[in-house]
Amino acid sequence: MDDIPMDDDERCRDLDLLLTRPGRLVGPGFEPCPELRAFLQSSDCRVLCVGAGGLGCEILKDLALSGVVNIDVIDMDTIDVSNLNRQFLFRMKDVGQPKATVAAERINSRVPGVRVTPHFGRIEDQPADWYRSFSIIILGLDSLEARRYMNSVVCGFLEYDEAGQPDLSTVKPMVDGGTEGFKGHARVILPGHTPCFECTLWLFPPQTKFPLCTLAETPRSPVHCIEYVHLILWGQARAGEEFDTDNEEHMKWVYERAAERARQYGIHGVTIQLTQGVVKNIIPAIASTNAIISAQCVLEALKTLTCFSTGLDNYMMYMGSTGLYTHTAKYEKDPACPICSAGVPVEVDPDSSLQQFIDQLRSDPALGKHLSAPSVSYGATNLFAHGVFEAETAPNLARRMADLVPDDGAVLTVNDKRLRGPMRVRMRYSSSMKA
Repeated sequence: MDDIPMDDDERCRDLDLLLTRPGRLVGPGFEPCPELRAFLQSSDCRVLCVGAGGLGCEILKDLALSGVVNIDVIDMDTIDVSNLNRQFLFRMKDVGQPKATVAAERINSRVPGVRVTPHFGRIEDQPADWYRSFSIIILGLDSLEARRYMNSVVCGFLEYDEAGQPDLSTVKPMVDGGTEGFKGHARVILPGHTPCFECTLWLFPPQTKFPLCTLAETPRSPVHCIEYVHLILWGQARAGEEFDTDNEEHMKWVYERAAERARQYGIHGVTIQLTQGVVKNIIPAIASTNAIISAQCVLEALKTLTCFSTGLDNYMMYMGSTGLYTHTAKYEKDPACPICSAGVPVEVDPDSSLQQFIDQLRSDPALGKHLSAPSVSYGATNLFAHGVFEAETAPNLARRMADLVPDDGAVLTVNDKRLRGPMRVRMRYSSSMKA
């Protein structure tokens, strides 16, 4: 990435051709004008890049060279030697430094006028209002769990009207990119309009599972040794302590004992990088795939911000192992999605108690897996809440649902420590029981 000596008008010449000319494939409400570029360069347009790894480096570069000025990047990792073959913003002298900080410094020094603000830390540590302040969020992550967390954040902003239609002012657009070797995907998530991650979780293959007897008795590969320590030895040696994949001491503990077990069985290849990849289910990356997918992600972000062209509807898959082939699919929302739907439909006996209603939710095959100790509210009223309001709301547990919530079809809000965001439940009283 060379220095950019050209002035701003020259650098944005091609962008202006998109923003100042009419076309037949423009998005809804598009009006060509020079003010669109001014918007992209204003403080009103803030873009967040989540991740500063292989995909994140490409996304930051593409944003900076596409006219976006105010960019934030968040990443909790530091630079490792193994990153240098594909994460082109980093150099050997940067090893050990925070990825977000170094990436921001390199972009700021190479592209005049661009202001990239780094945030070195966990995505979970940022408050919801911080994410709400961005015009659009682009994900460059290698972890499914991190994607699901960010999905819950943007879906948590979504509000519906009484007719069950999403409030457009509460829709926070998000673009996700992911790569796996020579394959990759880009998708646009408009909460309430397109399917969210939870709606299409089946798109992601389940993590490979190994028989415990193989891990414990006949390990044959480095992965077997790592999974033995992760799944078996941790619980035996550190019982009661939850394993945190983002805790450096925890990861080092697993690596050291996996390496020791590998030596015992004459197995080679256990490294700290492999340990992180196995435990965190990290997918390998190739530089060319990252470049293609990041370009698609930034293009979709620009479409969403300016409407100069119709956007992706809503998922693109790239397959590069046998050539250059892309496939676009329109996936459908899950009307009963616990994260983004207007309300998961639940039929309730009006004479049942609030406690029985909570038990019904916990025993539901689809909803129960998300709940352990749920709190329930109706509008601004806490029907039952754990914690500081527990003593105050506990008497409601014995009261009839029809007395607590007289409106049939009301939407209740359920919160639980297992949930990444509030779950909406659209409650319908059983007609036979009402009669």
